[in-house]
Amino acid sequence: MTPEQILAEPPRVLTQEQRESYFERGYVGAESLISQDWIDRLNEVTAFFVERSRTVSKSGEDYDVADDHGRDSPKIRRIKMPDRLHETYWEFATGLIADVAADLVGPDVVFHHSKLNFKWDAGSDDVKWHQDIQFYPHTNYSPLTIGTYLADTGMDDGPLMALPGSHDGPLFDQYDEKGGWVGCLSAEDAATLDVGSVEYLTGPAGSITAHNCRTVHGSPPTARPSGRPLLLNAYASADAFPYTAHPQPTRNTGKVIRGKPARWAHHDPRPCLIPPDWSGGYESIFAAQDEEG
Repeated sequence: MTPEQILAEPPRVLTQEQRESYFERGYVGAESLISQDWIDRLNEVTAFFVERSRTVSKSGEDYDVADDHGRDSPKIRRIKMPDRLHETYWEFATGLIADVAADLVGPDVVFHHSKLNFKWDAGSDDVKWHQDIQFYPHTNYSPLTIGTYLADTGMDDGPLMALPGSHDGPLFDQYDEKGGWVGCLSAEDAATLDVGSVEYLTGPAGSITAHNCRTVHGSPPTARPSGRPLLLNAYASADAFPYTAHPQPTRNTGKVIRGKPARWAHHDPRPCLIPPDWSGGYESIFAAQDEEG
């Protein structure tokens, strides 16, 4: 569907102004959208998995861990694919937040993936400028990611930062000069960005962010040892079909969670960079950007 067709559909959760802002800027934020009951439920489950990570010594199927992660001081960079790990995460991904996705991709919504990222005041826990769609090319550019802040997130907590209008700009090469995948812009390309226009999407617990798959975004390092948790769920319109291997599929990947399956694929004529072959597995954007292994 085109933005005009999507905006012609009645809004479910977001205001029409918020939807229009998303298509104009490439992202939108909504403060305190998620109820405190939901935030409490999600934090309770998340605390369980953080506690369980004490027995983990290295990154694996469920966790991506920091170098200084340990039994006495668990520091997880990511809980991988939480939708498969606990029914609460999946219930949340298919609830109100799926209606937010429908407001922005159209009434027929497909689930793509989920992840739960943390920041631990490591001083180097920034996420460099990047775009998402090069990780998982689709026939069109409807895919988006909706983040839910599980704790109050201000400028000291490494909030999402995005460049307005960058979704309508170029797609950047996210390989290094040696042909290795690094999942971020080169220093040369980053130097061309209008960083003076960057917007930091802060907000109290229960606030959400939504950014388009072409939007240039990242996050600054934290200044507090809060472990800032950000639950991320990615969706696409049903008429957007992936044409490379999914980085980390689960039993929920590709499920239609709103509306109906598409009979026709919508093809955007703009080309997309092809990522490495993910069929053999994928670690995380942190590992890629830090060039681990």
